[in-house]
Amino acid sequence: MNHYVAELSTMVSSTTLPSVLIIDDDTELTEMLSTYLHGAGYKVNIRDDGQAGLSEAISGEKYDLILLDVMMPKLDGFEVLKRLRVSKTTPVLMLTARGDDYDRILGLELGADDYLPKPFNHRELLARVKAIFRRQAISANNTSTEQDIMVDDVLLSPSRQFVSVNGQEVALTSSEFSILRLLMLNVGQRVTKEDISQKVLGKPLQAFDRSIDMHVSNLRKKIASVNPTEKIKTIRGVGYMLQSSL
Repeated sequence: MNHYVAELSTMVSSTTLPSVLIIDDDTELTEMLSTYLHGAGYKVNIRDDGQAGLSEAISGEKYDLILLDVMMPKLDGFEVLKRLRVSKTTPVLMLTARGDDYDRILGLELGADDYLPKPFNHRELLARVKAIFRRQAISANNTSTEQDIMVDDVLLSPSRQFVSVNGQEVALTSSEFSILRLLMLNVGQRVTKEDISQKVLGKPLQAFDRSIDMHVSNLRKKIASVNPTEKIKTIRGVGYMLQSSL
């Protein structure tokens, strides 16, 4: 992910712009978003149904971010995300119906990095997009030469963006990887949800925001699929702690 640093530092003047794929069947909205994101220095591609969007997302073209609507023809956003996560860890910002907690929670369970309720202000969307790219840039800058981290049977290699448990590779989304790295760097210590929200998601912790809980839940499930020993302890009302047997 080292390319994020160069891309984000040069933005509009760069010949290689950060690449965003919009998958949404609302033509008026996608045209507006395309114009706005182009003006902010992003390369944009659009697909107007779930099947076409999934095909594009898993094609040879490398996308740095996907904006994914929930309600679409052919394949809905959840099915697109589910199939995408089989082979791709591209950050996904889901566009959900306002007030529909089920959509948000399901999207996070399936591996979305963040969500934004419709209708939304274009400035808020851009802020969310920038936060995701900023996190990628910081991660790339901080981890490009960082040494591997080992806690019990969990190995995290920042420079390779690689995680294994008991020698078996575990595929994580960018958010899950960053949360695990933060917990491993603070093994045996409490890491607050506020710290995770600021350092990983790039935004202040908001009341009733369950995104961190869902990311940690997904992370636990993926680790437990290889080693069922509980490694991430919940500190009720505070945050989480990675436990070590040593």
